[in-house]
Amino acid sequence: MIMPVDKPIALVLSGGGIRAMAFHVGVLRYLAELEALEHVTRISSVSGGSLIMGLVLKCNNYRWPTSKEYLGEVYGRLQSDLCRRSMQWGAARQLLRPTNWRFLLSRANLLAGALRREWGIAANLSDLPASPEWSINGTTAENGRRFRFKHSGFGDYQYGYVQSGDFPLANALAVSAAFPGGFGPLSLKTEQFAWMKRPWDAPAGSEERVSLNHRILHLYDGGVYDNLGLESVFDAGRGRSKYPDHFIVVSDAGKPLSDGLAPGQLNPFRFTRVLDIMSDQSHALRVRTFIHYVQGDSERGSLLSMDDKSSTLDGDARSTAVNFPTTLRKLTKNDFDQLTRHGYNVARLRLADGTPS
Repeated sequence: MIMPVDKPIALVLSGGGIRAMAFHVGVLRYLAELEALEHVTRISSVSGGSLIMGLVLKCNNYRWPTSKEYLGEVYGRLQSDLCRRSMQWGAARQLLRPTNWRFLLSRANLLAGALRREWGIAANLSDLPASPEWSINGTTAENGRRFRFKHSGFGDYQYGYVQSGDFPLANALAVSAAFPGGFGPLSLKTEQFAWMKRPWDAPAGSEERVSLNHRILHLYDGGVYDNLGLESVFDAGRGRSKYPDHFIVVSDAGKPLSDGLAPGQLNPFRFTRVLDIMSDQSHALRVRTFIHYVQGDSERGSLLSMDDKSSTLDGDARSTAVNFPTTLRKLTKNDFDQLTRHGYNVARLRLADGTPS
């Protein structure tokens, strides 16, 4: 199908660590070549998708880039930062400061520090552009709901929302990438904020102050709840878009479930295997629902999957991409080129019936 040029775009960026970040960079490059970045009005992201979006904005002085700016300046800056700085080691280096030892069990706070120090992400949520409206998605451990950060505020529908004020963007990005067992949660002290809530069917402006039962909220990776980052723009339960006038572009760099089982009945990796299966099934259900929605009308959206098995794509490039580790280590230039080229080619194939370069 050919992406319509007269519709606003809702851009969805999945998780997947540094692999996802580079894949999304390639997808954005193709959109920029179509001069389509100017049509992006909504963005929803989790994990690696959130990190790369934060870096895109930082590289353009916290303004959404035009297609020309992305191709001319931002793309090169992204390559430099992704190949020069390791967020994984940057977070570890935060422990060299004794004042950070208190974050050993909530290591997302360390990642936030690394994002400020290594990438220079020093803005607050309120500094973000109002358009495109960007939803940075996390997961509230206490209630299992999607916790979202936006230009105007943050929270979830059960506990309520607060105004963004001077809340650091780096902290929001760290929440979105705080995968359990990797970085762990970011701890949010609830008494520091004024939480407001209204009934779901009440009009805007009817919010009332509420008190939370939890002194601290533990905020995890948005991928725990939805590793596609799709829910902000698409209602999977009803199988329909929340913004029917938008063309939804889903950039999915999730790693497919591997084949095999760790040996040994008491092997702890067998437990993580069960979690991987559960996550894979949740992901598959969202993908199937979205594909069914798009099949009803090709101008509704498109899924750009890293695991696209089209015979017109380079099979070796696909294999390299899907098997690339889910880490936050820096890339080599060759890794960057391979992953971004694969993202570019998948986007070109699915958005314009093009042939891979």
